[in-house]
Amino acid sequence: MYSSIESIAPAQLDFDLIRKYSISGPRYTSYPSATQFTTDLASLKLDEAIDADNQPGSGPLSLYFHLPFCETRCWFCGCTTVITLNHAAAGDYIEGLAKEVALIAPRLDRHRKVNQVHLGGGTPTFFPPDDLRRLGALIHANFDIAPGAEFSVEIDPRRLTREHVAALAEIGANRASLGVQDTDPRVQLAIHRYQPHALNRQAFQWLREFGFGSINVDLIQGLPLQNTESFGRTVEDVLGLQPDRLSVFSYAHVPWLKPAQKILEDQGLPRPEEKLSMYAIAHAKLTAAGYVDIGLDHFARPDDALAQAQAAGALHRNFQGYSTHAGASLYGFGLSAISSTPDTYRQNHRTLPAWRAAVDAGQLPYDRGLRLNPEDVRRRTIVMRIMCDRRLDYASLSREIGVDFAATYAPELASLSDLEADGIVRRTAGGFEVTAVGSPLLRVVAMRFDAYYRPAAQRHAQAI
Repeated sequence: MYSSIESIAPAQLDFDLIRKYSISGPRYTSYPSATQFTTDLASLKLDEAIDADNQPGSGPLSLYFHLPFCETRCWFCGCTTVITLNHAAAGDYIEGLAKEVALIAPRLDRHRKVNQVHLGGGTPTFFPPDDLRRLGALIHANFDIAPGAEFSVEIDPRRLTREHVAALAEIGANRASLGVQDTDPRVQLAIHRYQPHALNRQAFQWLREFGFGSINVDLIQGLPLQNTESFGRTVEDVLGLQPDRLSVFSYAHVPWLKPAQKILEDQGLPRPEEKLSMYAIAHAKLTAAGYVDIGLDHFARPDDALAQAQAAGALHRNFQGYSTHAGASLYGFGLSAISSTPDTYRQNHRTLPAWRAAVDAGQLPYDRGLRLNPEDVRRRTIVMRIMCDRRLDYASLSREIGVDFAATYAPELASLSDLEADGIVRRTAGGFEVTAVGSPLLRVVAMRFDAYYRPAAQRHAQAI
């Protein structure tokens, strides 16, 4: 059992450190990061990876369905979306998903249980209730969903009706994640997402009525017009809803990837230390209310599965963030969806026409990916243990990756000297741990073990 991780308090913030280490870097929802994906598909042999992943005795499955449609664009959004008011597009899209599933499902070992399903977007509740039922029927007809599987859906309270919730419950959804971001109307208007808090309360009421056992709320700090006081009020508003989990994301400003984000620059974005002050206030309020700091930007009630996994050292991280389901192969469907097997990643086409053309032609619709070598796999374990546990135990890690960790990665460990001197990491008898002061710089610590990270050659969002 892992001991409780230290909590950061506003008084512990060191803004000199924030400025010193305010660099860009991956979020490490994968390692290597998606910036390493290649379009040289012939060399990857990704089709063979699917067959190799489905030998007898293979582990469980995780399914992701990307539902990309939104009625309007939120200026901060970094997701792959299709903006339209034509809700008939949902039905056509499900036809495309059915074709993609037909290409993959027969190649999977039907004895493999699915222990996680995630509907992401976009706005899954853009889909009319009957189309959600069609999607649910497609999933249940082609995959063996384990009893008690985690079936989650992302929800925009502005695009939700009671009928949506009823349909989602019918197809087995039992967890929901609500995009709230901020409850201040001034901020909402600045980011092109006006969402009265009454809509959030109504969404919670319906979800609880239909038996959703876990509800997450997404917040973002670092948006225009936010400050520490206003963001504190947002956190208090959300605590009034009594969510089971919260994600308090640092706004990722990547206008070279998402040009709409340039609109926010004219309104003034908070400085890194201002963003961190907002996070510290949120952290203080959430932990005072009994929530457990899971890591990086996630919080959960102590009895939530995520908190229990963190306490047991069994937390996992994937393309949807922190997860309780380690060891599952991920199969993603829909445009831009990412799949992963033990030694490969593959990502679908990121435009609707290209994705649809591929599935219509009976072709698996990926256009880039990566095959991991043994060193990639070892470093992935190291990076993910830092991101999930905020500490490394050299002996147990050596057993897990099959080499003497301290000897093999001596240069990387030596590179931690400046972080140790600045109080970001603390050496222990058999390893090291990230301190409370260093917790906001978790990604910076992980970067020291990233063999691909080149600040001048790659563009990522700021670590703070």
